[in-house]
Amino acid sequence: MNRKAILFSAPSGSGKTTIIRKLMQYFDCFEFSISATSRQPREGERDGVDYYFLTPETFEARVQNDDFLEWEEVYANTRYGTLKSEIDRICGNDKVMVFDVDVNGGLNIKRYFGDDALAIFVMPPSIEVLEQRLRGRGTESEESIQKRLGRSAKELGEAHKFDATIINDDLCRAVEETRKKIEEFLAR
Repeated sequence: MNRKAILFSAPSGSGKTTIIRKLMQYFDCFEFSISATSRQPREGERDGVDYYFLTPETFEARVQNDDFLEWEEVYANTRYGTLKSEIDRICGNDKVMVFDVDVNGGLNIKRYFGDDALAIFVMPPSIEVLEQRLRGRGTESEESIQKRLGRSAKELGEAHKFDATIINDDLCRAVEETRKKIEEFLAR
């Protein structure tokens, strides 16, 4: 049974999800771990595909039932987490687990998997670029953008705790650099 894991963390807007999508097309041994959240779906998001959308009450009940490998209240009244059942599902498929998680979640998953995980931090070229990307999405309120930017400063200070840092100033180069690091990790 495969227990290797690749985890990606970054401040919101750094481009980690875009990098992951490109890499998922390259590595057929990957399977994406779907996170759970207590927030409402955004337009176009689907339950069980983008996230497992849980009510705040259901999320809390699952916390109390010890169903999560890790979880965190990322923003006020908004929780995200990794269900243990996702780990079981992917391991049962004998695939390499791929996680798209916040910085604290990434560090917690790395502690759990140890050397069987490659923890990658995706770094934006600058806070200014990060802000432009968040505004360019057109999905966030001004209040939400300010919360995300405030959290980003703290998260950027955690980059040194990851196995690799990829600066996403050029998407093609960032994807290629990440692909090489993953290939080295999988060859071990």
